[in-house]
Amino acid sequence: MTDASKFLDTARRVIRIEADALALLANEVGTPFGQAVQMILDAPGRIIVCGMGKSGHVARKIAATFASTGTPAHFVHPAEASHGDLGMMAKGDVALVLSNSGETPELADVIAHTRRFGIPMIGVASKTTSTLLTQSDVAIVLPAAEEACGTGVVPTTSTTMTLALGDAMAVALMEHREFTPANFRDFHPGGKLGARLSKVGDLMHAGDALPLVAPNTSMGNVLLEISQKGFGVVGVVDTARQLQGIITDGDLRRHMDGLLDLSAGDVQTNDPTTVQAGALAEEALGIMNTRKITCLFVTDQSGSVEGLLHIHDCLRAGLG
Repeated sequence: MTDASKFLDTARRVIRIEADALALLANEVGTPFGQAVQMILDAPGRIIVCGMGKSGHVARKIAATFASTGTPAHFVHPAEASHGDLGMMAKGDVALVLSNSGETPELADVIAHTRRFGIPMIGVASKTTSTLLTQSDVAIVLPAAEEACGTGVVPTTSTTMTLALGDAMAVALMEHREFTPANFRDFHPGGKLGARLSKVGDLMHAGDALPLVAPNTSMGNVLLEISQKGFGVVGVVDTARQLQGIITDGDLRRHMDGLLDLSAGDVQTNDPTTVQAGALAEEALGIMNTRKITCLFVTDQSGSVEGLLHIHDCLRAGLG
């Protein structure tokens, strides 16, 4: 057997072991999980997530997931807590403390602080009789499962279960609060994810930048408007800014004979596709790609023009 084959065998074995453990966790998760989620929902303060070593890395990720999905949370390192960061925990907060053994020495001051100041504590560990779980207000026991390392000394399966448990809490809280993609974008304004959650209203052009003419505008002036505004399109609106139609380069080509003798209303394409400001920009980009167009006028529910979205605006934002 080649080294490459051995590596693949190891990968499959580890993944299967951890997948089996997650299935076991799913079957055994019970009442304490629901109590923990309710405790977090009832807390007027923040969620303080704490753990040491590998559990600390998992705790950081769980805290970040909570914070980005509408549950104020931050990570407190147990060693730093003993040197002043205990002040980051206050009455009204809830402590979520992670330790596979439940006997991590560095957690002693954190546990004592929660007991002294009446801060509710959720403990996650693998041993029911451990100090952490016996001191916790809600004790979540990880099911007995072998570590994927084969020696039982490297936290692998246990950290995977703890991470999944944290994700489960975050999703349960999201669903209860009816957390939407729009809410999610508030915490993710940057990067590809922020771009995907951008709304049309965030990217559209508005005000004097809009290429708009009246139905009786001469085509000579329409051409000037198209040229000056630079979008390659013009919207035809009535006195109430209701969109009556649009004129694109295709409309111009179809009316080349005697074009300058016509008015905007003679040349326009009626009932153009529009989008509302509250729609996701990614949805608008999909419409433009499907219809092979480069612009969409943005209208309100009554059909009044509010803005214009160009495909380049979406590309500059990182979409596409």
